[in-house]
Amino acid sequence: MSIRDNVRKMKEVSPVVASLPVSVRDAALREIAEALSEHREEVFAANREDLDRAHRDGIADSVMKRLKFDEHKLSDCLAGINSLLALPDPVGKLTLKRELDEELILERVTVPIGVIGIIFEARPDALVQISCLCIKSGNCAVLKGGRETASTNKVLFDLIRDAAQKAGIPEGSLLQASAHSEIDELLKCDDCVDLLIPRGSNAFVRYIMDHTKIPVMGHSDGVCHTYVDEHADPDMAIPILIDAKTQYTAACNATETLLVHRSIADVFLPKAAKALAGNGVKLRGSAEAAEILKNSSSGTGTDSACIAGDDIMAGDDFRKEYLDLVLSVKLVDSVEEAAAHINRYGSHHTDCIITDDDSAAGQFMSLVDSAGVYRNCSTRFADGFRYGFGAEVGISTGKLHARGPVGLEGLVTYKYRLHGHGQIVGDYASGRKSFHFRELL
Repeated sequence: MSIRDNVRKMKEVSPVVASLPVSVRDAALREIAEALSEHREEVFAANREDLDRAHRDGIADSVMKRLKFDEHKLSDCLAGINSLLALPDPVGKLTLKRELDEELILERVTVPIGVIGIIFEARPDALVQISCLCIKSGNCAVLKGGRETASTNKVLFDLIRDAAQKAGIPEGSLLQASAHSEIDELLKCDDCVDLLIPRGSNAFVRYIMDHTKIPVMGHSDGVCHTYVDEHADPDMAIPILIDAKTQYTAACNATETLLVHRSIADVFLPKAAKALAGNGVKLRGSAEAAEILKNSSSGTGTDSACIAGDDIMAGDDFRKEYLDLVLSVKLVDSVEEAAAHINRYGSHHTDCIITDDDSAAGQFMSLVDSAGVYRNCSTRFADGFRYGFGAEVGISTGKLHARGPVGLEGLVTYKYRLHGHGQIVGDYASGRKSFHFRELL
């Protein structure tokens, strides 16, 4: 059966899924957690197959970290499921109740989006998170993961689907697309898919947007910045920077560019560069930053903290997302210049200022046009689980519907319900009756 045929059936069953009580949806999550725990060795064996194949194919080390699904990743997934179980039902929330006229009551209530197609990178834990978020929010899901983890994804999906059906989730509410060709087939299902969430490069997300009529919630590059202001505490700034760059380099919320206020660069930059080099980070950057580091390292017998000649950067070079132990460096004169650089070369993901100055922090948070704007903490906090969302389907860098880590609230929309008692518009158009608009909530 083709993807279109399966998705069309999914569209038919989606109202049933949307109307399921939260007790059934939560029961499904508990069954999934139990199945993953009981069948962990089967999952790990499949993942070893994927890792061996990726190693033979010469996959980069930074990508290999994403492919791995071990006890630690499983533990994180189970913690995420437990967190979702603890969250209130996102469906059926009454967000407006207004009496338009006597016995004419308008309500606005949250409802699932319906059928969501998620195309994501080769990260098996993402499949677990996305599936569970869709189940908890009453949505049907078409899942297409990266081919590099095909074996792991197949085992995980089968366990999740069977566990969900055991708990009462209707058959056909979860679907796995395995072939790359099925992506283009899915893009043509605008009559039965309500939302697409692609995760990957800017080029990939743009391809999806350009080849479908389905609404797209884009999650692409993570060109994140840490700006060290002239009023920063260096003893605070350096550990934050090390964490933001090295805690998990392959993540989209890892810092890719360091901006330093020019007035402190001669002192701060060499200290930061030494700490970064000690953590295996290679520096690239502007000619000015390179000159400061060159001068500071003269006579030390090492250039490990320097910027090599072929790593001098300018202009669009600063749009680079490394996902590796590489960091861009540039000097700026002010908060305004830092914000202008971020808005021009960043990806509107997550950006941070390190400063003790409340005014500078406020200005930075106002000027930087990103989904997450931080002060004095690592950009790695941009995550649905760390925000208390249970998990996320991705981090949206757009501005419509949902922004930042997309958890349960980003997977529901709303409908208006109007309760009347024989009213007709003609009475109000003619002036025989009038609205009095009284809030009841």
